Amino acid sequence: MPAYPRIIAHRGGGALAPENTLAGMHIAQRMGCRGVEFDVALTADGVPILMHDETLERTTSGTGFVAKTTAAETAKLDAGSKHHYAFAVSPVPTFQAALQTCTELGLWMNIEIKPTPGTEVETGRVVASIAAAHLASHPDAAIVCSSFSPAALQQIMHIAPTIPRALLIESIPAHWQSALDLCGAAALHTNAKNLDFSQLTAVCNSKISVACYTVNHRATADKLFAAGVQAIFTDRLDLWQPGEM
Repeated sequence: MPAYPRIIAHRGGGALAPENTLAGMHIAQRMGCRGVEFDVALTADGVPILMHDETLERTTSGTGFVAKTTAAETAKLDAGSKHHYAFAVSPVPTFQAALQTCTELGLWMNIEIKPTPGTEVETGRVVASIAAAHLASHPDAAIVCSSFSPAALQQIMHIAPTIPRALLIESIPAHWQSALDLCGAAALHTNAKNLDFSQLTAVCNSKISVACYTVNHRATADKLFAAGVQAIFTDRLDLWQPGEM
């Protein structure tokens, strides 16, 4: 498991840039952030792109379901203007473009596998294959794959077993160890609002890495770090100095 940076830019660049864009990654790096998280979903023709929602409306100039839109169609969309007009030229990135950009910028990557219902295995398979190929040619790239879907993470485990895996979960369950074992995960990413600190202590004592989302207050982050959390996902990179991230 590559060491987690303490502060991870949520959806690429946090609140400072349009989410899941290459522009966000460049801004995060310029802010001194050392790690970014981004979401990967499949288009209608099976191409992995960066997208959080099942539909296009919230973040792009498009409409409809991602899973019913082709890669050629998503490539024509504006993924920046809804954040700010200054980002109007920001396209919807492909997964490969995000991998290349983050590697060139020296950014640690948390790839969240974001399958639409029924595509968990296929999305995990595609992400595993492309990430493994990238690591073969860029062995210094730092990658962790995460998902709420154990089935997607199992594809990483089978196809690219050397890529570390993290299970996303809204709250730490009593059976957290068996949940991790199911997909060979060595880390838990969980909602900071639902954190049970007694369970957190047990997880941290077992040497499992824990990261919490989405933390946008410095005092909350400091409390989590003091309790043993390794990293937090945030929209507020401006709360930290470069040397603190």
